Amino acid sequence: MPPMAILLNLLWLICGGFFLAIAWGVASVVMALTIVGLPWARAAFNIAVYTFLPFGQRPVSRAAFLGREDLGTGWLGTVGNILWLLIVGLALALAHVAIAMALALTIIGLPFAWANLKLAAFALWPVGRIVVPVREAYRIGWVKRA
Repeated sequence: MPPMAILLNLLWLICGGFFLAIAWGVASVVMALTIVGLPWARAAFNIAVYTFLPFGQRPVSRAAFLGREDLGTGWLGTVGNILWLLIVGLALALAHVAIAMALALTIIGLPFAWANLKLAAFALWPVGRIVVPVREAYRIGWVKRA
């Protein structure tokens, strides 16, 4: 991980990202404990991992990264994402956008606003995705080099 990403991740954790990641982790555990939420527990856990260290990582398609389809990357994953979007995804994404707008009002909060916008996008459609380092996202062509 580049030094700037390490610094931004440390600042992120100190300025509230740690509690946000814990909240996503608790949501993942609660989903895993319920029979109904079990299919989405992995997605919530992946968001928790990404929330813990958002700088220097990217959520990518599991099928693109692993080179094969699985249960969460096919049509069943699409159904799961649609249900997620309708039940909690849109509300969670809007919450991250609201936090990003508040952070963007300050100059020092701009990197954290960007991280919340990335989290909002991930919260909309998380099933069938995995969090990988940016260099791995470049390797599979998921992220284009600037």
